[in-house]
Amino acid sequence: QVKLVESGGGLVQSGGSLRLSCKASGRTSGINAMGWFRQAPGKEREFVVAIYLSTGKTFSADSVKGRFTISRDNAKNTVYLQIDSLNSEDTAVYYCAARTRVGAAMRTTDAYDYWGQGTQVTVSS
Repeated sequence: QVKLVESGGGLVQSGGSLRLSCKASGRTSGINAMGWFRQAPGKEREFVVAIYLSTGKTFSADSVKGRFTISRDNAKNTVYLQIDSLNSEDTAVYYCAARTRVGAAMRTTDAYDYWGQGTQVTVSS
């Protein structure tokens, strides 16, 4: 079993930046990729960014390219999401996810096996 714990969310002004963290614990050796998704009120959960833990290769949704950056620290079993130039459309609960299956897609929720509890990001204008 893997446990994921997100942190770093909060209230931030439009144009500001935020860094989210996601720490994995438990049977982490089987994780090959991790990702961030977000869910705004009344909307479905959507893919944001993902990263292969071994190579560091990243994937981003077109809507966040240039503003969202995912990185990892394998020694700490932690991935980070740096968010810059925040705007009101970024307001959502951000979820961390971990994938153990090989070859599964990176951008869909059903590709991931474990989820964190989410952290709220609210952008004020």
